[in-house]
Formats: sequence, C-alpha cells, structure tokens
Amino acid sequence: MFAGHIGAALAIGRAERRINIGAFIAAALLLDLLLWLFVLLEWEAVAISPNFTSTHQPEFIFPFSHGLVASLVWSAVAGAVALAWSAYQRAPSWRAGALIAAAVFSHWLLDALVHRPELPLAGANSAKVGFGLWQNMPIALTAEAAIVVIGLSLYLTGNDLPRRNAIGLAALTLITLAFTAVGMTIAPAPPSARAMASSSLGALVVICALGCWLGRSRRERQADQASPLE
Repeated sequence: MFAGHIGAALAIGRAERRINIGAFIAAALLLDLLLWLFVLLEWEAVAISPNFTSTHQPEFIFPFSHGLVASLVWSAVAGAVALAWSAYQRAPSWRAGALIAAAVFSHWLLDALVHRPELPLAGANSAKVGFGLWQNMPIALTAEAAIVVIGLSLYLTGNDLPRRNAIGLAALTLITLAFTAVGMTIAPAPPSARAMASSSLGALVVICALGCWLGRSRRERQADQASPLE
C-alpha cells in the first residue's frame, strides 16, 4: 500500500483546505518514512524472502513504526505538531490536529488490511495482525486504485489550486499508483534490504516535497507575492 496512503490523505485533506495537502500526504506516509529510516539505523528490519519474485512481499520486523501502540503515539505527536503550528500561524486549531493525526493513523489501518499478520499490537513479541489482502493481488490493487480515485475526486472538487497544480497533483498520484502496481507485480527483487530502504526513503521524501509544492493554493501564492522583500 503506497498510492493508497496518498489517496487517503487526499480524502482527509478535503476536510481542511487551509492546510497544504502536502502536509496530509506527509502525515499519511509518516509511518513508512520512519520505517525506512529505522531500517537504515538498524532499529527495525526487513528481509527479502527467496520467493519475492512471486509474492513481492518482504518480511518486516517493525514494532517502532508500524506497531498499533507506536502508530497511535506517532499520530498523537503529529497531531500535536499540527496544533502547535496552527497556533503559531493564526489560532490553535484542534480540527487541524485531529485531521493530521487521522491521516497518520489511516496508514496503519490500510496496512492492516493488506499485510499478512505481521503488524504487532505493541512490541516485537506481541500479538500480530493483518488481513493479508496482498495474498490476492488483483483485488488488493483494485482496492488501492479505488482509494486513489475516490481521494483524488474528493480533493480536486472545489479545490483552490491553480489548474496546473491540480493536474500535477493528479499526475503525481496516478504515477505513484502505476509504480505501486509495477512494484507489487513484475518488479525484480531489490539487491539488498539496505538498498530497498534507501530507495524507498528517497522516493517518499520526493513525493512529500512534490506534494507540498503542488499543494500551494492561490491564496498561499498571493500571500508570498504580497510579502515585502527583506
């Protein structure tokens, strides 16, 4: 689940237009950003199974990024940051904090839908959950595509983005969906877990940055242009 997280971010972001959609995308991808960072730091682990070319599913040990308790903590932290930022910008917005927290936690919910039972409830040795929708890849990819299409439709309806930004955001999301489908079906196995972590982390950072850039509304652009040069 990669593009599906972006679709969820778009759907949630519709409820608070004053926040750059890139912030919701980053929130929805936060747990994976942490996962690949923690793998590089050797705090968590990913193993490329011998049958990867047929399943396209690595095996994870990720209690600090994808455990249920950890996900709730990261959601609360992200929500608190959003609340503090809204207070710094204008006035505290509990709505903004709650929506950012919801975007973070939506990641765990979607991952629980597709992963095999490997998402721990607490620590690495706790009970693990996962409905394993990836065991039926056509259905899993269809569901992910539906989340993307619904999210895009909801967000792009009545948005305040310049036309080219809206087109760019749609293109970014659909290209991510295409890469997700390729990665889960015909892509070769990564050369190593570290290479997989590095490339995945880099891709996530680029997507978050592009989301923030494309998510700048006309109001934000006008404010920037009206600001005096220092």
